[in-house]
Amino acid sequence: MRTIDLALKDLRQISRDRRSLLFLIVMPVVFTFFFGLVFTKSPDSSDNRLQVGIVNLDPDGSLSKTLLEMLNSSATVRPVLVEERDGSTMDAKILKGDLAAGLVIPAGYSGSSLNGGDPKLEMIINEETDDGQTVRRALQTTIARVTGITQTALLSSRAYEAANGAFTSTADRQSYLEEAVESASRAWANAPLSLKAVDAAAKTDDPLSVNPYNQFSPGMIVQFAIFGLIQAAMVMVLERKNGAMSRLLTTPMNKAELIGGHILGMFVVFFLQQLILVVFGQLVLKVDYFHSLGGTLLVMVALSLFVASLGLLISTLVKTEDQVVMWAMMAMFIFSALGGAWFSLEMVGKAFSTIGHLMPSAWAIEGYQNIIMRGLGIESVLMPVGIILAYTLAFFGVSIWRFKFE
Repeated sequence: MRTIDLALKDLRQISRDRRSLLFLIVMPVVFTFFFGLVFTKSPDSSDNRLQVGIVNLDPDGSLSKTLLEMLNSSATVRPVLVEERDGSTMDAKILKGDLAAGLVIPAGYSGSSLNGGDPKLEMIINEETDDGQTVRRALQTTIARVTGITQTALLSSRAYEAANGAFTSTADRQSYLEEAVESASRAWANAPLSLKAVDAAAKTDDPLSVNPYNQFSPGMIVQFAIFGLIQAAMVMVLERKNGAMSRLLTTPMNKAELIGGHILGMFVVFFLQQLILVVFGQLVLKVDYFHSLGGTLLVMVALSLFVASLGLLISTLVKTEDQVVMWAMMAMFIFSALGGAWFSLEMVGKAFSTIGHLMPSAWAIEGYQNIIMRGLGIESVLMPVGIILAYTLAFFGVSIWRFKFE
């Protein structure tokens, strides 16, 4: 009971400080909104394919149209029509990097190809850029497909003539070839067999999986939980400084109850902070924390215990309020920056990701993201929670060893 009374005393002391509301609730909400808005893609920037300038001197040809349709459906390049080949326009844009490459479709390209000719398409590529080889392969692949369509149409016309005799007119032959080109193009667009690589752990069919707040909501929860320990650790430092802790030890309360009361108070502060931010993320930011409510609660409890242990550790290492702020800020920046609160560790190299996963904060974020981004259940957070609790026990052990009852 005395432990609970001490915890309630700490909670009242923290709640009377108006700055607590700012640090624990308002700032994480504002920062989450800010990071989410910054990294939200606008509709105009959603197409990040390499732009290729197209000079089409055969605008009415069936093969030219097929080539442009295939380029439009490419996952690598995006065709941009240019009126003419001009050193002051397309070539200059390629050299500046505004276009990844250029392609000139010559006049009569379709007619010549369907008559057995071999007209040349002109590619203009800046080989000095990183995208040069990528766009070259994409263009060569598409051109090879169009060449294959052309050969298919020619073989089909020859087979028709062998079976039915020669076409009655050049127009009939041209009509047949164009129909054959169209049929072959549809066959390419609707291939009977295709391969697609997907991440089985990701909810690729869920629109929430591309919600930028899926990264920044749990990231800011972890960051500001650590930042919030300024308020909690400050209580114990002030008690030692003003002699309140010494007076508490003259009461029937023993040392274990005193430490337990302070830890319980810190735990409640951090758990309530997370509860508010999780509900806010679910209802306002559409982050699916409730996909596995049990898993989310486990991560919340583990993170609250870890931050409480960190607050206790800091209170054993410092003597003044300024030192509390300094150590808390250092902890926040180290655990946030390396733990993936600001960016996903999946986006960085293997070495940095390995270092990041030495941080308990990285496992807290991973536990949340297993639920909200990967659509997994409570079993997916057991390992992250176990690692966080291992750090918690280690920090508690060092804190108790270092704690001084002045």
